[in-house]
Amino acid sequence: MATIEERLEAYRNLFRLDGKAALVLGAASGIGKASAEALAALGATVICADKNKEGVEGTAAELGVRAEAHIVDAGSGDAINALAAAIESNHKRLDIAVTTPAIHVRKLMCDYTDEEYDRVADLNLRGTFFFLRAFGRMMMRQRGGSLIASSSVRATTLEPGLAIYGATKAGIIQMVRGLASEVGAFGVRVNAVVPSIVETPLVAPLKARPEIWSALAAHTVFNRWAEPREVAGAITFLASDAASYVTGTALLVDGGWTAIDGAPTGLTKTHNDVGSNGS
Repeated sequence: MATIEERLEAYRNLFRLDGKAALVLGAASGIGKASAEALAALGATVICADKNKEGVEGTAAELGVRAEAHIVDAGSGDAINALAAAIESNHKRLDIAVTTPAIHVRKLMCDYTDEEYDRVADLNLRGTFFFLRAFGRMMMRQRGGSLIASSSVRATTLEPGLAIYGATKAGIIQMVRGLASEVGAFGVRVNAVVPSIVETPLVAPLKARPEIWSALAAHTVFNRWAEPREVAGAITFLASDAASYVTGTALLVDGGWTAIDGAPTGLTKTHNDVGSNGS
């Protein structure tokens, strides 16, 4: 029987990614960039991909010798298939594949144009399908791996102007569940992360509207926006052997957004400090 020291070391090693190869699509900025950094920090070789040439090459350069950059349009099936072929040619296997790109046109559903609908659905839903299909096939052939897609709390909670975006994010969760049921026998795991509000360069314009920024923060129990690294932490868990029995799940990283019914009304007084004993 293993000693306690050996058992403790085995638990620590569950979270390590030494010797593993990880792909991050969307690595130029935001959650994708943070995920690339987190995976590299835990020992993985990181394949950074994004259509932003300067951004993705910058991420790979910062990570150093165990990283490489690919210029890829996440919404193109041909581009995703070409990326998969390049990875399969240049690497023994791909252990982890993460996709983060998405687009949002905030507009009332009856005012959406056909072009706007296509733009949102093509990247968010079709792009995720292209990704899961290409790398799902690869991981089935190698009989193992972890696929991670990006959804949103808007898959379940909405407000006016979010119908199309929310529909694509709900569809991603269903694709993840469906694919997980199909590839589990090959040792492949498929999961989604479900963030709420994350402070990235894309939401910088909202900072100029502090009343909106604060109202969104109040939807969480922490009354703040998430940092990209907080979502990246969940992604590295799903990527690691610590999540070896986790598949077909949508992991909420939402600061309690979906656990509460919006900001407090004030009808019940809340604790003012951590040291309160309730008396």
